Amino acid sequence: MPPELASLVDESGRVVCARCEVAKSLRARTKGLLGRKGLAPGEGLLIARTSSIHTFFMAFPIDAVFLDRSLRVRKVVRDIAPYRLAGRIGLAGSVLELASGEAARVGINTGSRLSWHDTSR
Repeated sequence: MPPELASLVDESGRVVCARCEVAKSLRARTKGLLGRKGLAPGEGLLIARTSSIHTFFMAFPIDAVFLDRSLRVRKVVRDIAPYRLAGRIGLAGSVLELASGEAARVGINTGSRLSWHDTSR
């Protein structure tokens, strides 16, 4: 698993999430983005070991990037409004939650492979 805060890059080295927080614990995974007012460009939350998310009680729309265990993008759901569900059929991987429009802005596409870049160095 990556550190608590890292960057995600695609196979060409382009940064797709400069400040990616990783929700590893059950508590962090359950809370997700609840209580936040939004995400800035370049910020994201990776929720580990899940294949679905909800936006109940959230105050802003998000993009969700569904990843398999090797961090290959399997599905991108753009502009999920509050009080909605989104998921991917298959084995649990992880979901990268980004500000609405961010997946298109950074060019995340189905089939892309992401990797971690440690920002603590």
